[in-house]
Amino acid sequence: MRILVATDAWPPQVNGVVRTLQSLAANVRKLGAEIEFLTPEGFRTFRLPTDRSIRCAIPTRREIARRIELAAPDALHIATEGPIGHIVRRYCLMRKIPFTTSYMTRFPEYVSARLPIPLSWTYAALRRFHAGAAVTMVSTRSLMEELGNRGFARLAMWTRGVNTDLFRPDRAIAWDLPRPIFVSVGRIAVEKNLPAFLALDLPGSKVMIGDGPQAGELQRRFPKAHFLGRLEGETLAAHLAAADVFVFPSRTDTFGLVQLEALACGVPVAAYPVPGPRDVIGSNPVGVLDEDLKSAALKALTMSRAACRAFALTQSWEQSALQFISHCRPCPRLRTAWVTAAAANAAVR
Repeated sequence: MRILVATDAWPPQVNGVVRTLQSLAANVRKLGAEIEFLTPEGFRTFRLPTDRSIRCAIPTRREIARRIELAAPDALHIATEGPIGHIVRRYCLMRKIPFTTSYMTRFPEYVSARLPIPLSWTYAALRRFHAGAAVTMVSTRSLMEELGNRGFARLAMWTRGVNTDLFRPDRAIAWDLPRPIFVSVGRIAVEKNLPAFLALDLPGSKVMIGDGPQAGELQRRFPKAHFLGRLEGETLAAHLAAADVFVFPSRTDTFGLVQLEALACGVPVAAYPVPGPRDVIGSNPVGVLDEDLKSAALKALTMSRAACRAFALTQSWEQSALQFISHCRPCPRLRTAWVTAAAANAAVR
């Protein structure tokens, strides 16, 4: 099975959406499927006015159609609701081609944090976007329930996994910082609620890994915290494994993949009891969820690192890939049209 995934989020962006899609592609191959991506590569781009670290594509309908037809997929999935996602959606609806979508980002909350736009308006736009899909995939039960209450239909679970070969305890570096070390990882942007972590009165050291539009401001506000910038791959895993507690202050993430990465390194999680952390941690003895984030961080120091690692080993990317494939819908009309066109071109030659 060949699946075409259309996404506005792609390197050089570093975020949970990009990492999820890359991990998905690597793991569907083990199941006999193949993913090809329709990305911003090759299109002109512009900087997002509310976050100039992100560039959005300016796709054309003709080029989108050419790329879809050249890929000749057996199934088509739209991962994001950006310019590429909208044009691919339009292409499918006009040709009555079934497609699936995923709800990977709390876009309404992100917009509301930057602009005076009511949540109801943005949710209405997203509800309309996903209404055309055969299935809309979501990462957690609580998110499925929330979107269902907001009028979204045809929802299905697509969980996340973690690369336990990359993220593991024995990669830990020797960190020359006062212990305990509390670390957070992610884009340094307003919707991540990072001041809630950086302002905590905690013993030892606070470390922030990541980059984003709020980085300069937060470094000035919290000079005692250690800002390491963006780290990736083995370097990220090594620094994460050296921490004592992973603090996740976001209240808006749909999942928070980095929580699983921390747990795979044997690092317990401290977070608010909100969707995302609640779905990942739940009642498992691998983290503490509390509206008092300082209390959660201190209690997390008592958690078993071995239990964190053991829990992460049960979170398989292969299972995630299997779920994704099971929700995909065949688009024979597109494939038939491509085969007919190819045959006609061959006859002309």
